[in-house]
Amino acid sequence: VQLQASGGGLVQAGGSLRLSCAASARTFSGWFLGWFRQAPGKEREFIGAIRWSNGITSYVDSVKGRFFISRDKTQNTMYLDMDNLSPDDTAVYYCAARFFSQSSYGVWGRGTLVTVSS
Repeated sequence: VQLQASGGGLVQAGGSLRLSCAASARTFSGWFLGWFRQAPGKEREFIGAIRWSNGITSYVDSVKGRFFISRDKTQNTMYLDMDNLSPDDTAVYYCAARFFSQSSYGVWGRGTLVTVSS
């Protein structure tokens, strides 16, 4: 499995942005794909994830109602739609994958930088 995140950029506070995570694999059945971010000087944090097979999502409280994860099975792509962005959302965003039986994410893509200006 290989992952590639894209879509980062500069956006004003209150704006929106969509990130994409292109995934290469024969099948993602049984996999969870997730989004993480790492702000300057901070540890990497989990944002949310989607179960590829049925599209069920989960989020951390800090992004609930503002961030939305979806996937397009035909394109093998996961998306992160971010609304009402604030400067606190400035970070490098990563997508990652884990098989359902694994406890941690073991496949990582290169990050994409999101900068939110005030």
